[in-house]
Amino acid sequence: MQRFFIYLILFTAVFLLFGWYFSNITLYLVISLILAALLRPLTNRLNDFHLLGQHIPRWSAILLSYSAIVLLMVLLSFLFFPLINNQIIILSELDLNGIYEQIQIPVTRVEGFLFRHELLETEPGYLFGSLKSSMIEMIKGFDFTSFIGGVINTTSSLFIGTMAIAFISFFLLLENGLLRRNLLNLIPNPYFELSVATFTKVEKLLSNYLSGLLLQMLAIFSLASFGLTVMGVEYALTIALFAAVANLIPYAGPLLGATFGIIVGISSGSFETNSELNYLIIKILSVFGLVQITDNIFLQPMIFSKSVKAHPLEIFVVIFAGAKIAGVVGMIFAIPLYTIFRVFILEFYKGYKSYRIFKIK
Repeated sequence: MQRFFIYLILFTAVFLLFGWYFSNITLYLVISLILAALLRPLTNRLNDFHLLGQHIPRWSAILLSYSAIVLLMVLLSFLFFPLINNQIIILSELDLNGIYEQIQIPVTRVEGFLFRHELLETEPGYLFGSLKSSMIEMIKGFDFTSFIGGVINTTSSLFIGTMAIAFISFFLLLENGLLRRNLLNLIPNPYFELSVATFTKVEKLLSNYLSGLLLQMLAIFSLASFGLTVMGVEYALTIALFAAVANLIPYAGPLLGATFGIIVGISSGSFETNSELNYLIIKILSVFGLVQITDNIFLQPMIFSKSVKAHPLEIFVVIFAGAKIAGVVGMIFAIPLYTIFRVFILEFYKGYKSYRIFKIK
């Protein structure tokens, strides 16, 4: 009995150490597991479908599932094309002299205030001149070669990561239950029943959690797009889609969605007075405020009560621990990983108290 728990603790420690040291591989594996879990129902349905009196081969069903995901992403990306095109037009028509004049007005006011109170001893126009010189130097100091190198490295990393995730998830879907069977084969016979029950519960909770997240994203997209459209905000669907995806980031997601909406609204609109600008900001914040209230009161309790079943303080600590370890990605995957770890500990603790095998000396 003691030997088993020693082995369990050692295995957990080695697993965490491996996950920390090979963080990229661990991230690819986690994303692949989630992608496989999401695509498995569609793959199984396609695999059971009869074509000319025969089942569609499983590898073909997997490729069709991949194609459906790619098609969905392409269709969603079309929502951003009008916005990107609009921003390119705005940038190409920027009047730099006009921008300098708009910046000069508040800077001159600040400078006048400092002169009146004898807090500044330089000549008039010095602050704006310094600001303008700093901006010019910053533009001149921009290293285009390093920027291109960074873009190439980022693109290469994304390509490698995408290929790795597609490869791993393909075989997870092709060999249905392969990972589960291999892990269970490592379990000694006396603990097999408890391990199967634990794996089953983990799969059920994660399935509920992922389904809940998809439902939450759909609800936020629907509510935000409806509210922004009613308020007459341009690019309402694009803003709503960004907000739904950003909501995957706990706590920071809603703020990112609202900030993106305000930036898009300001950059794509024309305002003759400050009151019009303030009215637009109020409309956007009102919509996202109502969406956030709905999310906090109805959606999140439904998701976390059926899956994580943890105290809000636990969730808070786990999310920020994930942020400390892996940044934004850690925040997104903190809850499902914590769910797995928590269920394993609780189930084996219950087994320790209830199962006869743990009472054998």
